[in-house]
Amino acid sequence: MAETTPSGPRRSVVVEGTEFTLLGTAHVSKSSVDEVTAEVRSGRYDAVAIELCSGRYQALMDPSALERMDLFQVLRRGQGGMVAASLALGAYQQRLAEQLGVEPGAEMKAAAVEAEAAGAEIVLIDRDVGVTLRRVYHSVPWWQRFSLLGGLFAGLITREQVSAEDVERLKQGDILESTFREVAMGSKALYEPLIAERDRYMAARLVQECAGRCDRVLVVIGAGHLEGMTRALQAEGSDTLLDPESVIHTLAKTPPRVRWPRVLPWIVVAVILAGFTLGFSKGADVGWAMVGDWVLINGGLSALGVILATGHPVTVIGAFLAAPLTSINPTIGAGFVAAAIELTVRHPRIGDFQALRTAVTRWHGWWTNRVARTLLVFLFATIGSAAGTYIAGFRIFERLVGA
Repeated sequence: MAETTPSGPRRSVVVEGTEFTLLGTAHVSKSSVDEVTAEVRSGRYDAVAIELCSGRYQALMDPSALERMDLFQVLRRGQGGMVAASLALGAYQQRLAEQLGVEPGAEMKAAAVEAEAAGAEIVLIDRDVGVTLRRVYHSVPWWQRFSLLGGLFAGLITREQVSAEDVERLKQGDILESTFREVAMGSKALYEPLIAERDRYMAARLVQECAGRCDRVLVVIGAGHLEGMTRALQAEGSDTLLDPESVIHTLAKTPPRVRWPRVLPWIVVAVILAGFTLGFSKGADVGWAMVGDWVLINGGLSALGVILATGHPVTVIGAFLAAPLTSINPTIGAGFVAAAIELTVRHPRIGDFQALRTAVTRWHGWWTNRVARTLLVFLFATIGSAAGTYIAGFRIFERLVGA
């Protein structure tokens, strides 16, 4: 077979007798797809390592996986926000595909398909995308998280084409980094979990899975990871080479939650209940007025959130009734109750799951697709109830002072 003419950037590193050929690809380039295909078909490699985690691999190879998603269980486990963020990320990538005619990650899919056809082992080396998003979220101060989430969902509003500058950045960098391009620019806090950590993680996975066991391994990665992974594999005496399991374990952990946000809701509940007690001690009229404020403000704002998400009228009523009760029981949220009601009265059809990836690429699709709309009901009802808790709390305080 004829030799493949190298075109993309590449590096060759030998670890414990295993030769790793790191091939830097462009996630939106047809030439990268062709090069990866030809390289795997050359028959030189007994394993192909790919910059994918198991979840992204399954989604790439089996787009129908979304149809089997149990939305109720997703919401019950508190993963509604993460699923919505992942869908927003996918929507940005779909816009790229429509504009450029190449599906982002097509070269990764080609690597997997050709490796399977050639009988070569497939090794998935990237960190779980959910872990990466959570580590990104926890890496920035709380006030910057709003701009982070806003930047992620802003791409759903605009229908402008992706600029030539962004396309070039994609050809030289990483799909996740480009998605957060507005807030990631010049931010070391974001660069670390998005790029640097994954460089070390993927290098450690190569050592763990292939070093000393395979002869030649083709490593298909975005060009933005090429230099970082090369350095990690060449650093003598580093943990990446000596103790890859420890590196993987450390970088795969979700940062521990700060204790006070978990305690704060219970403090708020205690303050609100104490306020009711003081109110009734001053007179039944004061106490019941405070209860009325609590129900109207908390329930009203949560119901308003459902209305903004175009939830079913029954869901609006359910959110109004549930929010005042769930706000004094932090173990269950108004958003979960509202979403459960929405799922019951507007049960998503198979077609909604099948069309989900396409629907979320358009702003209106989030409101017309039943799966996406249920996620909006969950998010907006939660935000409304949270806002209502604090606004109603201040109103109760005012009544106590004025009584």
